[in-house]
Amino acid sequence: MDVKLELSNNLKAKPEWGKDKLGFGKILTDHMLLVDYNPSEGWHGARVVPYAPLQLDPAAGCLHYGQLIFEGMKAYKGEDGKIALFRPRENMKRLNESGWRMCIPPIDEEYLLNALIKFIEVEKDWVPTVAGSSLYIRPFILSTEAFLGVKPSDTYQLCIILSPVDSYYSGGLAPVNIYVEEKYVRASKGGTGYAKCAGNYAASMRSQLEAQAKGFAQVLWLDGIERKYVEEVGAMNTFFVIDGVAVTPELTGSILPGITRKSVIEILRGWGIPVEERLLSIDELAETHKNGKLQEAFGTGTAATIAPIGSLTWGGDTMQISEGKIGEITQRLYDEVLGIQFAKCADSRGWRKVIIE
Repeated sequence: MDVKLELSNNLKAKPEWGKDKLGFGKILTDHMLLVDYNPSEGWHGARVVPYAPLQLDPAAGCLHYGQLIFEGMKAYKGEDGKIALFRPRENMKRLNESGWRMCIPPIDEEYLLNALIKFIEVEKDWVPTVAGSSLYIRPFILSTEAFLGVKPSDTYQLCIILSPVDSYYSGGLAPVNIYVEEKYVRASKGGTGYAKCAGNYAASMRSQLEAQAKGFAQVLWLDGIERKYVEEVGAMNTFFVIDGVAVTPELTGSILPGITRKSVIEILRGWGIPVEERLLSIDELAETHKNGKLQEAFGTGTAATIAPIGSLTWGGDTMQISEGKIGEITQRLYDEVLGIQFAKCADSRGWRKVIIE
């Protein structure tokens, strides 16, 4: 495919690679990828241009009605020296699924993936070389038509920006403490909870701020109707190892269908560890903890990868999990997923897509 290159003559100095030197999403690379959409041409005009502010009409639909979706991916430099993506076609597919819910025209997934690969080839020197660090990839689509009536836009722009990052949580693999949210609701069945759209994250911020003020890393959301069933953490899907069975909330339409979640389910079943995707009430979770059957808990996501949960606080009581340490299954999953991503172990499932030799 044709991707035009309009490269910058004023390149930034690369940051210092090293543990906890990068943070998460604070440093942006030299360029960005743009693709436009209109009804007559469809998606067209893929181009890599210098990183700069976007030009938007003040009446653009994304600014008024929230017609904006995004994805999260990473590029990894493996121990073999090659740069690779992890299951990128799953991200392309999910972007279009989010787009369908938000009335955004689908983009050809191979077209977009090929454009992304060419973009990373331009920015390959921004992929960190330190173990555990990676190049975070943020594709997003926003509506651009200048029109104040409430309707789907006729025009859109896709943009991809890149950021070299450390672990999402500053503590790395240290267990995180989670607050179970009872006051606010993030999403309900039939809404946009399963879509990766901007409004879902805006709706979560008030709860997140209040939880952080109390010393918690994240909040665990309950369902929006009965307010009793466990759903997801702000930046992660959740798993609970109960009496030897890995239980994760089923995808009922209000939970993001995580790609790391999907991968973890496949890995666990391949190891012979039972996995249940089902409704799990917070009362049941508390009861399993009381009876000593809640053995481990962890979150999964592109940003956090595998994050052990050290405790859950609900209704004034705190459930310490796995003595606040990393559980055996959690550690094994962390080693397996990152092992595939960084070419430390065999990729028997073909999830690692090498893009630069």
